[in-house]
Amino acid sequence: MDSRAKKRSILYLPALFICMLSLNACENSLDDIKKIASKEDNKPISRSTGVEIIYSDSAKVKARLTTPLMIQLDDKTKPYSEMPKGVKIIFYDDNLKEKGTIIADYAIRREKENIIEFRRNVVATNAQGEVFKSDELIDDQTNKKLFSTKPVQITMNNGNVMNGINFDSNESLYPWHINQSTGVFHVTENPGK
Repeated sequence: MDSRAKKRSILYLPALFICMLSLNACENSLDDIKKIASKEDNKPISRSTGVEIIYSDSAKVKARLTTPLMIQLDDKTKPYSEMPKGVKIIFYDDNLKEKGTIIADYAIRREKENIIEFRRNVVATNAQGEVFKSDELIDDQTNKKLFSTKPVQITMNNGNVMNGINFDSNESLYPWHINQSTGVFHVTENPGK
């Protein structure tokens, strides 16, 4: 082999080595891009503060939702809205009179399932003046049903208190059903007998 051929082969080897490294680097970059893109799937698409949403049906206001922060996430299969700083919903009758409330420290609305999950320090009231307390209340909007699998305390308007697990009701929170119930009931004796 003459000296010119040796010099050319010496020049080609480093060039070949650099090409291989750059191809390998591109492969890693594509992998990194895919990883970043998959992490971006669950990033917020909207972050709103001081949110107030009015729900109506047939031009009649049915409820008003307020939350200090709402984050909407675009999960490709299950998009949802999260209210990490608490939420309050006021329900109205046809005369715009308040007929119930739900307040919670946290809520998440799962769009495709059509449910709202209220979590932590959930307090709900109905038109009868009964107060429901739990760490969970699920609003199944498709089936128009409220339920909880956690312990629930219900204080009735006469002061009686019921405790139990596996609460369920319609959207108005009346009538309701509770399992494994115990309670404190105020009994007045009839002095005439």
